[in-house]
Parts: sequence; structure tokens; C-alpha cells
Amino acid sequence: MRTNRMLLAAAAAVTAFALTGCGGGGGDGAGKIPTAGDGTSSTGTGKATKGSGDAGGKDEVAAYVEAKRAYVKCLRENHIDAPDPDANGQVDLGDAGALKKNPDFIKASEKCGPLNPPVPAEIERRLAPKLTPEQIKTQFAYADCMQKNGAPDFPDPEPDGNVYGDVQWDSTTAAAKQAARTCAPLIGDPVEQGPGKG
Repeated sequence: MRTNRMLLAAAAAVTAFALTGCGGGGGDGAGKIPTAGDGTSSTGTGKATKGSGDAGGKDEVAAYVEAKRAYVKCLRENHIDAPDPDANGQVDLGDAGALKKNPDFIKASEKCGPLNPPVPAEIERRLAPKLTPEQIKTQFAYADCMQKNGAPDFPDPEPDGNVYGDVQWDSTTAAAKQAARTCAPLIGDPVEQGPGKG
């Protein structure tokens, strides 16, 4: 599941850039158009579970923040000066590039990684950028295009144009790959080219 979330996060970054251009998308999160899956089909319609702001969502957030505190405690015990998580469980560890070169951080990450919880849908909602009506329309048009062109399990966005939660759809079929090529221009992605020569 974490791999799928990482793939979606990468896809979200591309999408946010395509939709917002050089102006920032706002917030720390990014609206997601899922463009990669883990090879498993989603169940049902692919829509994320609703219910933000209910008691369950608050409990989920509290549990997430507590888990992030345990993760930070582990990092500190392994020689990484990590700050406390904020109210949304976000931990600012600074320059990611420098951390990747820090052998202490690499060791701490290996040891503490299992304590780092997946981001719950309610936190994704809180951190998601507010999309313009045009961007929301693009998100829905892209999902509709994917569903009509070979990826029927591609998830619909929520009314705010974002996709939340552990979204899965089968991106491995020839039809799904063709759908991605067909629909890519809608979000400003270059159409996938064949292997280059040379």
C-alpha cells in the first residue's frame, strides 16, 4: 500500500504542476489524478471513502499524529534531530537531498521506517490544494476520458476535484495504457513516445 501511495504522490506532483503551471498549487499536498497503480484492480467504483470531519476522521487523525510522534521519537533515538509533528502530523525534516546523503539518517530511516504511518484520507483532505473550477473540470474530464477509453476502474475525483485515500486501479492492461496515452493531453502530459533510436 505504501508503494501505491508513493506512486500516487509522484503522480500528484506532476498533475499539480500541469494544472497550476508556475503559480504554486497552495498547501503542502497536491490534487491527485492517479496515473499509476500497483497492478491490482480497485473494488467497486474506485471512489474514496467519504466522511471527512466525522468522529471517525478525528480519531484517525489523532491516531496518525500519535504514530508520527513515535516515529519522531525513534529518529531522535537514532541521532536525528527531528522536530515534533504539527497538528496534521507533518514533520519538517529539512533538505531531503541532504538527508539522502546522511548515513545517520539512512540508518535511522531503515530502523524507524516501519513506525512511519501512511497518511490518512482526512489529512490528505486538509492538505489538498483548493482547485479552481477549471482545474476541477479538468480532473473530472480526465477521469471520464480514462474510464471511457479502457480504464473503467479509474477513480472519480471528489467534488473538490481531488482524489483521496488508498486509490488502486489496474494500470497494467494494454487498454489502460492506451487510455493513459489518449487522455494525457487533457492534463498537459506529453503523449508517451516509443523507445528512441541511437
